[in-house]
Amino acid sequence: MERPYIICHMIASVDGRIDCAMVDKISGDEYYTALQRLGCPTNLTGRVTMEHYSAEKTPFAPIENRPIGHTTVHVARKADGYTVAVDTMGRLRWPAAEIDGHPLLCIVSEDASQEYLEALRQQGISYIATGKNSIDLPQAMHLLRRDFGVERLAVLGGGHINGGFLTAGLIDEISLMIAPGVDGRRGWTAVFDGIADQERQPVHLSLTDVERFDNGTVWLRYKTER
Repeated sequence: MERPYIICHMIASVDGRIDCAMVDKISGDEYYTALQRLGCPTNLTGRVTMEHYSAEKTPFAPIENRPIGHTTVHVARKADGYTVAVDTMGRLRWPAAEIDGHPLLCIVSEDASQEYLEALRQQGISYIATGKNSIDLPQAMHLLRRDFGVERLAVLGGGHINGGFLTAGLIDEISLMIAPGVDGRRGWTAVFDGIADQERQPVHLSLTDVERFDNGTVWLRYKTER
């Protein structure tokens, strides 16, 4: 099934934690500089990160809450690149139809409400709805390529979204920046997290490049082995 080439791009402390507030204290702008060099005009981020940086503070609250119940796609606008938000139940509200100059595109499950999709349409926001109980990530990536023309995609976390893409076998490359600091607090999310299968075998990687930044951050690039 055709889909974009997918790079997971993250910055973490030495112990692998990705709490935004913590990482901001031990790193500079190198994460964004590296992201530009990856050549991915479309970026995908999970609900928690979007809540932190871009979405409205109060969630969308449907009145009737009738689920969508089937796969559907709405292309509000074609563009060279998109900001993609993964929001399983359709709870994020948006102040605008663009983020950082790129059209917003929401991916939800078929359990999200019809009212939510209508609200997105009214705002001129594109969406993909697919998967019962949870988002069907392989199908969503296929539709992202087929209907929106996305050829390269940067997945920017959080840890549970990264874990979902890893479990689905959708990550082609990992771009990991290790910032010069240690978190160490109990319970904070790691770069890849939330995988319930305790018997799951590790994903093997091939190191392709290492780069050191002046502030001590190290940029590691890996290809995933199939």
